[in-house]
Amino acid sequence: MPLVEFTALLVLATAMSFTPGPNTTLSTALAANRGLPAAMRFVVAVPVGWSLLLVLCAAGLGAVVVAVPALRWAIKALGIGYLLWLAFKLSNTGRLSEADAARLSVGFWQGVALQFVNIKAWLLALTIVAGWVIGRDDSLQRMAVVLPAMAFFALTSNFTYAATGALLRHWLAHGQRLLWFNRTMAVVLLATALWMVAA
Repeated sequence: MPLVEFTALLVLATAMSFTPGPNTTLSTALAANRGLPAAMRFVVAVPVGWSLLLVLCAAGLGAVVVAVPALRWAIKALGIGYLLWLAFKLSNTGRLSEADAARLSVGFWQGVALQFVNIKAWLLALTIVAGWVIGRDDSLQRMAVVLPAMAFFALTSNFTYAATGALLRHWLAHGQRLLWFNRTMAVVLLATALWMVAA
């Protein structure tokens, strides 16, 4: 892959991975509410699920989703429903003990599955497959470069957001801070759900 194309890929990866979305919001909220160790299952699940999504898009699943509107709407509906449910759980959690009692958590396999109903993940996967992989003579070699690079960005961005949430954890334990933090995270998830409706 030429250096110019690889540089463009890195710019796209940075912009898409480090801007707020369902994954980064959940990484932050999980670490703030349950601590960094509890959030790491989700943080690791994101690059695993996203890498699987990218491989399946390159293998033809992306073309099927683009070609079948009902399938696109089903993915959207599941993603929106899941984000709304998570936003509701977050908005009602005001103390760390409540987060533990409610098991406010997203496990590894839930994190992997979330990538398949995350419109931002689909858009990125389809963009990368169309722009950097499919239709090239060296598509397998390109995939061997793109896949680890994107997995690294997914892991790094979600770990960064989770570490930020974990650093805030002690400060959030006082008064109503956690409740308002969680409600802010819930609003971000709601905004993402609204964006998914419009996308």
